[in-house]
Amino acid sequence: MTEQSGQGSARSQQDGAAGAPRFGRWSRRGVLGLAGTGVAGAAVGFVAGHASVDEAMPAVVDPATVVHPFHGEHQAGITTPVQEHLYFAAFDVRDTTTREDLVELLKAWTEAAERLTRGLEVTEDGAVDGPVLLPPDDTGEAQDMGAHALTVTFGFGPSLFTGEKGKRLGIADRRPAELKKLPLFAFDLLEDPISDGDLCIQACADDPQVAMHAIRNLSRIGFGTVRVRWTQLGFGKTASTDRTTPTPRNLFGFKDGTANVMADETAALEEQVWVPDDATPAWMAGGSYMVTRKIMMTIESWDRASLAEQQRVIGRDKGEGAPLSGGLEFTDPVFAAKNEDGSLAIDVDSHVRLAHPEMNNGTRMLRRGYNFVEGNNALGQLSAGLFFICFQRDPQQFIDIQNNLRGDLLNEYIRHVGSALFAVPAGTAEGEYVGQRLFG
Repeated sequence: MTEQSGQGSARSQQDGAAGAPRFGRWSRRGVLGLAGTGVAGAAVGFVAGHASVDEAMPAVVDPATVVHPFHGEHQAGITTPVQEHLYFAAFDVRDTTTREDLVELLKAWTEAAERLTRGLEVTEDGAVDGPVLLPPDDTGEAQDMGAHALTVTFGFGPSLFTGEKGKRLGIADRRPAELKKLPLFAFDLLEDPISDGDLCIQACADDPQVAMHAIRNLSRIGFGTVRVRWTQLGFGKTASTDRTTPTPRNLFGFKDGTANVMADETAALEEQVWVPDDATPAWMAGGSYMVTRKIMMTIESWDRASLAEQQRVIGRDKGEGAPLSGGLEFTDPVFAAKNEDGSLAIDVDSHVRLAHPEMNNGTRMLRRGYNFVEGNNALGQLSAGLFFICFQRDPQQFIDIQNNLRGDLLNEYIRHVGSALFAVPAGTAEGEYVGQRLFG
């Protein structure tokens, strides 16, 4: 896999200090710079760059100028409108990393991520304004490109809290009971090198180079403290968080995530996505739990299936995305509806039926999946699929739904090869760092 081949390269870089950015130099000036501009960014919120527009004319938004505030009650990148591109990275803490090392890294990541989401370089010196005899602070490939709606979301894996590592970092007794390695599900063919991780960073943007730039530079900052465990590139969002955006299609050509919790469903977010204020431990209040699953699609087998078979497997028609019981995309499916021959309109083992909240005690999730294509395998078959991401207040929500999918007709055409769970703490206020309530 690409992730495995990249791991060795990352480790060799971590072992050398020459490539590491010089964050000791920028902390004071960087903080002052952020203080001067962060207020404006926070006040503007979801910003379009054209402040003065003829009211009679529709506003034309330059996508490069779209900024999502980094600070807030919840981390950006969960309910934020789903961007077009993803670069996801999981990290492991090095054996020599101390609690103080990790806290310093989280502070540096927070400061850098806040700048990156405003379309800035990771430091004021950036790619070209620093000493010419030292490696630049910023790699430079996103100079002058703008923010492109970049969001950076951080999470902590269960392995960060357990064993010798948890004791060394002083957080063994702060692991939420819900944060534990996901169980093995039916038809899982998991590969350890592309599963789990101590920490994760999800970077989403409407330009792939901006998302890549974020992970590349945050990884550089982590040299010596963490090492990359696995990464995943994604394109073409397969879910939306608002009903004004047409539901995207996955690589099977179907609309996916129609019953997703949307960003404007305040009550559903509180009930299904955000960890409540009285949570134990308290540092997770306002946070969420992120599940990632790398799902390979057997594209060639699917492409040989008839349209009728594809629709029976999914339980929806391929054109409109409506349930086979009738209506439009967002029409509630009627699972008792029958065809003229007396058969059920929606197969009892169809994906939409088994995944629907009605069949899962009302449980819903917020999804942010992406397509991926990684060339062809040795047999010439397309190596492609869905990088599934979902957020919920309790991982048991995902576990219950996934267990209910053991009889899913779709299982004939997919296989799960990567799996991970991360605790995503609440957002930060200005002056705070990600994880401060955990380590403070």
